[in-house]
Amino acid sequence: MFSCRKGNDPGLIIQDVSLVRNNTESTMRFHLTLNKPTTNTVSVDYALTDGTAISPRDFVSATGTVSIPENQTVATIDVLIKGDPLNVRQPNLQFIVNLSKPKFCTITTSSATGTIITEDGTYLSTDTTGYTTPLTYPGYSLVWSDEFSGNSLDLNIWNQETGNGSGGWGNNELESYSNSLKNTFVSNGNLIIEARKETIGAFNYSSGRMTTQDKKSFKFGRIDIRAKLPVGKGMWPALWMLGTNISSVGWPACGEIDNMELIGTSPSTVYGTLHWSNGGGSHASKGADYSLSSGDFSKQFHVFSLVWADNNIQWYVDDQKYLDVSISNVGAIDYPFNLNQFFVFNVAVGGNWPGSPDYTTEFPQRMFVDYIRVFQ
Repeated sequence: MFSCRKGNDPGLIIQDVSLVRNNTESTMRFHLTLNKPTTNTVSVDYALTDGTAISPRDFVSATGTVSIPENQTVATIDVLIKGDPLNVRQPNLQFIVNLSKPKFCTITTSSATGTIITEDGTYLSTDTTGYTTPLTYPGYSLVWSDEFSGNSLDLNIWNQETGNGSGGWGNNELESYSNSLKNTFVSNGNLIIEARKETIGAFNYSSGRMTTQDKKSFKFGRIDIRAKLPVGKGMWPALWMLGTNISSVGWPACGEIDNMELIGTSPSTVYGTLHWSNGGGSHASKGADYSLSSGDFSKQFHVFSLVWADNNIQWYVDDQKYLDVSISNVGAIDYPFNLNQFFVFNVAVGGNWPGSPDYTTEFPQRMFVDYIRVFQ
């Protein structure tokens, strides 16, 4: 606390301010307020200090003196915030306004933080190295793909599911799924699903879950999905499929094909699994895992592939087969995988399998999908 003199001088406070960064320059306004009027003209010096926001890149630094005329209680300090034409997504940026040398007042609050909100930017680049697959295969034709090369998600193809489903989609997941650009967006040639630690209703995390239900479904062929995955305790990214008859027969009778699931505490291992309803009507499954010889699935892109034929499905990571399931492994009467299925992409937080995040889990967490391609 600073004081220019003793007595009943009014106290001066300055308030924190936040502002969403625009494509062009904008003004962040700080409000200074006296707790009571006075018959003197009050003044105070101010100076801006870099934090994670750096001048002149992010804002225009300045020093000066601000005055509040007699019998008034409010003044302002305007700070010029630089625009960002790309609208880059990054952690929010902050700088400090410091007050000093008060006259005819006491400084009750000596500094304020200016927060430039950049966490919701729509442009995000990432390292694109890693495995890739061709646009043609002998004996196959490309029948559908999404290369995510535009500026937004194609809602003629994709649905964005919201909420937490029934009890965390049956898995006690901890996130609330949204259709916000905060959680699902397309940038720089990738679909990005972002999980955040933030309060949404009764839930402490937000994320994205999207499907092609009632818009795109397939039976048989080769499916390639090139993706880079989030890791960390409590993270559960998945690229998977469900039978189009789920609304009439329910799960697991509709059949579920998990192309890829990863549990964040095992960042170098992915799982491929089939789920179905056995003769007694209960859940049955068969699967296997694939582990990298070095590194983990967050470091580079990998391609998760299915080769899906009549009565047989094979799983590959970077063209290395690790699982082969036939109708004989399931039972002909129970086998639901010769019918159409739609795609589901999501990043779950918590749940029965991965457990909850802890202090080691960093947010935001992101899954990048470069492309999905279906060949038949």
